Amino acid sequence: MPFLDRLQRWADDRPDETAVVVAGEHLSWSRLRDKAAALVPAAPAITVLSEQNSTHFAVAFAAAVAGERQCAVLDPAWPQQLQDGITARIAGTETGPAHAVPGVGTELVDGPPETSFLVGLTSGTTSVPKAFTRSRRSWQESFEASIEFFALTQDDKSLAPGPLAASLNLYALAECLYAGAEFHSLDHFDVGAAHTAVSHDGITRLVLVPTMLRLLSERGLTGGVDASGIRSIICAGSKLDARTLEAARRWAPNATIFEYYGASELSFVSGAGLRPGEPVEPGGTGIGKPFPGVDIRILDDDGAELPDGSDGNICVRSGMVSNGYLWGDDGQALRCFDGWYTVGDQGYLSDGTLHMLGRRSDMIITAGTNVYPHEVEMALASVPGVAAAVAAGMPDDLRGKRVVAGVVPSHGAVTATQLRSGIDDVLARNKRPLEYFVLTELPLTDRGKISRQLLLEWIARNDPRIRRLG
Repeated sequence: MPFLDRLQRWADDRPDETAVVVAGEHLSWSRLRDKAAALVPAAPAITVLSEQNSTHFAVAFAAAVAGERQCAVLDPAWPQQLQDGITARIAGTETGPAHAVPGVGTELVDGPPETSFLVGLTSGTTSVPKAFTRSRRSWQESFEASIEFFALTQDDKSLAPGPLAASLNLYALAECLYAGAEFHSLDHFDVGAAHTAVSHDGITRLVLVPTMLRLLSERGLTGGVDASGIRSIICAGSKLDARTLEAARRWAPNATIFEYYGASELSFVSGAGLRPGEPVEPGGTGIGKPFPGVDIRILDDDGAELPDGSDGNICVRSGMVSNGYLWGDDGQALRCFDGWYTVGDQGYLSDGTLHMLGRRSDMIITAGTNVYPHEVEMALASVPGVAAAVAAGMPDDLRGKRVVAGVVPSHGAVTATQLRSGIDDVLARNKRPLEYFVLTELPLTDRGKISRQLLLEWIARNDPRIRRLG
């Protein structure tokens, strides 16, 4: 475990069938096995892998986790100084193991289930990210859960067009190797190349973030790209907005669209699938039922369980949780209450469905009221004419902070009056934005996630992508 013994099995049973395709370059199961096996004897106890997408990435990653080896996957786009600092910590600092791990071996085989194989890194481009470790058993249990939840089969051809250094795509690669399913990626994200793969390579499954899905769907509809063969779309990183969801359902009419909530340190927590033709519930903070093998509770800061409908720390109990941090642990990032783990995300349970409110650090305190930007964004996303929304707290001498919001219209113009009246029945008065802005695009990080700080910066400097509504 987690996937090398399965790779050996597929290479024996289906040696000439395709395992991995990156930018048109194919590797069969036997070729992938043989190339990885050739690298194993020289692979160190801990490998730092920082590469662009390629078939060699898949080979190198497989070799790097053979036996009891460990691998840290770095984003090659990170500044070299940051990469050097992480490498130094892993190779020989007090927190990174410097000695050779006993039992690494010279064969392409999985190590014992309880041993660590992955050094995970939280995203960050300006400071050293926190590092945590994962056991082989935790990923095997994750594979079993996700294969069941997403109904992945050996007949599927998955396309993950984003960087393999990102956990979403790295996991998709390993999941496919475990399941015996064909995996596709690109050397870099390109809409045309992704459309070509969908049209000509028989892609049945997409794994990507919402911003990529919107681009592929909207341009696919405009360009007449046939996506009728896609059976499932798996999205993570942020909740799908109305515009993206509508475009995706039109472009890939036969696909079940999955959204899930998880965290790098926790793995999968909850999720939901929207099947073709199933009605869409506008807005809302719900993010589905618990994943297979996962129990969820909402606990307060003392570890006491809260009743249905009360918001608090989203806590999970499962075999998929990481081992904890190598460095960067401030005692708050990953907390444990008698076997229940949380990364500080806030939410509540209602009839078994998890509702996600956001990180406590994102919370806006305005005139003594706690407001989570996510609940404001979901309320605005339910207003007709709004494709997407982002909310933030702006400093205010009277209230401490005031809630402001930016919206991307789905078509035509939208007014502040429409927005105010549209959320009257879904958001308490003391949580409603006091100012509205219309945006030409969402403020996003380089990983495609909403940046509320960037919204505030746009407002402060009167950025041309933002306009105040009266």
